[in-house]
Amino acid sequence: MQYRNPILSGMYPDPSICRVEDDFYLVTSTFCYFPGVPIFHSRDLIHWRQIGHCLNRDSQLNLKGKHSAHGIYAPTIRYHEGTFYMVTTLVGEHGGNFYVTTDDPTGSWSDPVWLEQEGIDPTLYFEDGRVYLLSTGTPSGIYMSEIDLLTGKCLTAPRLLWGGMGGRYPEGPHLYRIGTYYYLMISEGGTEYAHRLTMARSSNLWGPYTPCPHNPIFSHQDHPSSPLQATGHGDLVMDTRGQWWVVCLAIRPSAGFPTHHLGRETLLLPAAWDEAGWLVINQGKLAALMMEADTLPAFPYPDPPSRDTFEGASLDLRWNFIRNPPSASWSLVDHPRRLRLLGQSATLDDGGSPTFIGQRQSGLNCQIQTQFSFLPAHEGEEAGIALYQNEHHHYEFGVTRRAGERVVFVRQRIGVLSPITFEHVLAEDSGAAVILRVEASPLEYRFVYTLEDGIEHPAGIALTRYLSSEVAGGFTGVFVGMYAISPASEAVTPADFHWFELISQDE
Repeated sequence: MQYRNPILSGMYPDPSICRVEDDFYLVTSTFCYFPGVPIFHSRDLIHWRQIGHCLNRDSQLNLKGKHSAHGIYAPTIRYHEGTFYMVTTLVGEHGGNFYVTTDDPTGSWSDPVWLEQEGIDPTLYFEDGRVYLLSTGTPSGIYMSEIDLLTGKCLTAPRLLWGGMGGRYPEGPHLYRIGTYYYLMISEGGTEYAHRLTMARSSNLWGPYTPCPHNPIFSHQDHPSSPLQATGHGDLVMDTRGQWWVVCLAIRPSAGFPTHHLGRETLLLPAAWDEAGWLVINQGKLAALMMEADTLPAFPYPDPPSRDTFEGASLDLRWNFIRNPPSASWSLVDHPRRLRLLGQSATLDDGGSPTFIGQRQSGLNCQIQTQFSFLPAHEGEEAGIALYQNEHHHYEFGVTRRAGERVVFVRQRIGVLSPITFEHVLAEDSGAAVILRVEASPLEYRFVYTLEDGIEHPAGIALTRYLSSEVAGGFTGVFVGMYAISPASEAVTPADFHWFELISQDE
């Protein structure tokens, strides 16, 4: 059967997976976005549906003051004796490793249990009534300790298991007992174009671990023409037929090499064991956008609607905030069938939580569109669409009050620069409702607005490269969504969004 990679498009990096009978569950990193750690469900490994977030309460996750490249790193999901465990790292001040639990992954997860062992990219391993924690450590390598699961304390000192094959940043460990061996799979090379998966094994839990003779077991490093790059950070799962699979991350460069702006996405690859007992991924071939493999019977979910009309009592799971949002900054009840945003003095340039609700840009080619009503009463109030990579690299396409006039504008924040690249004064009788559309292609964003007369007006273009990780830095991808700003301390003008639409047009 054919299937398409990525299986999760947009910024879904560092995937981890587990199986419980016929059901598969997968989690990914979220960095500075809230809620944290989306959890997905599948019956066939190809079609996935988001069923919740592991970290959706302030008591579980405090992102205040966290840099956009910090926050939640590399979660691992495991299932043991009726309980799901999600273990991860909160990077930044007052951070560390912790885990949360649930017996129902569609419901609420516990508050964190903080772990004594340091490092990043933690994973849990259960055996014979004991629990072991693996993470990166210093000197560079993968360390393991036995832990008390109730308290998070180490019962043994962390011990170096393996330093990898010499690539920088050995990280992302996952440990498996398969047959008579313990297999340790890690990533090396940094999460850029030299990313790779390597493996070692031992007949003893504590080692010594012998490297696989054909390491790296998976890498696109030497294949710059591939549409998928930076492959690494994988996890391993066996399906109900005994077929093995790897989920890992990759990037899709915008147009060849070397910039990418969607972030790191999740791939699915078949795997098998050779006669010597070593893992071979995708028969030793490169990953492809269109894959052919012996998959499970298809179990598709209905595609979520591309247009959100905000008719429910809560936000759809696809929506995210930058850090923990103030509850007063948005509402679904103040205006029925509208998402109301109330601007704050915090802007997208700040390291706080501006009024912004966004979702991942899921395609290199896509159309982003919204209709909203907004008549700014105060100078500097603005609202519209934002394309956000981090606080130093983002584009805004909106309506504001400037020099007493209502204007539609495009602003491009690129490092220390923040020019207004388009501006047009709107007639005061042109009506409150405006449709903004962004047409995205691999190299550029094209801006178009429509007033109540139905006439489309071009508003210029912006390059995707300035929102790429190579230019902006960090580990995230572009989020597209709605935002509002108001310097006024009182009588903030609401921005009422009628609908928001994201249509991916990748073939």
